[in-house]
Amino acid sequence: MDKYYFYAGSTPLLISMPHVGTHVPKEIAATMTETALDLPDTDWHVDTLYDFLYETGASVISATHSRYVIDLNRPPDGTSLYPGHDVTELCPTTTFDNDPIYFEGQEPDSDEITTRLERYWNPYHRRLAETLAELTGQHGYALLWDAHSIRSVVPRFFEGKLADLNLGNSDGSASDSGLAHRLLKILQDTPGYTAVLNGRFKGGYITRTYGQPAAHIHAVQLEQSQATYMEKNPPFTFREDLAEQVRPVLRRLIETMLAWRPAN
Repeated sequence: MDKYYFYAGSTPLLISMPHVGTHVPKEIAATMTETALDLPDTDWHVDTLYDFLYETGASVISATHSRYVIDLNRPPDGTSLYPGHDVTELCPTTTFDNDPIYFEGQEPDSDEITTRLERYWNPYHRRLAETLAELTGQHGYALLWDAHSIRSVVPRFFEGKLADLNLGNSDGSASDSGLAHRLLKILQDTPGYTAVLNGRFKGGYITRTYGQPAAHIHAVQLEQSQATYMEKNPPFTFREDLAEQVRPVLRRLIETMLAWRPAN
């Protein structure tokens, strides 16, 4: 199986979906618990939710393998993105509910983690970096949208209920602040949804690493509550009735990003 899916568009925008993958190689699956094999922490159906992207001319890169194999939005050295907060690892060993992913004694060791880095993590990031460089060369700048979703209630990571739409640009370091606030205003002016900029989710490794305004690359992450478009329990059913309400909002965000131009 391919390590990722890639589509080349015609605009400066690249959409990254690092947590939509559901494939687990059989040798890894054999070491995993029944709960883990349900893949509850997948960014379910995000590719379906963004099914309009090909009409916008955006390029798309998305994971094929589960984040339980390796998390493409974590630093390769395993350092924490949110020091002081509970977080999952580069190769997660527990689910968001703190259930074990592996049978006792079957957790990946350092050699296995290195193998997964080389086999799955590196190819995704190599393509991501190459594409951003190509877009910058073609258009003079590049835009990166990192698309995610998560359950609205995950006590391990945050108190209470998450906002519906959570924008992040690493506290302003990953993109032009005017762009980020323009996107936030769209959400604030849209009835029916709650929104925040740089709240609990400020952008993961991808946003923080590749968002380099000084190098003419502007990155924004959207962490979307799954309650806005799907059922939270297995089999994690997609709700088209909900999706058709929020999809136009996502499209406005993407179109606004495409219409934006850096000052210089």
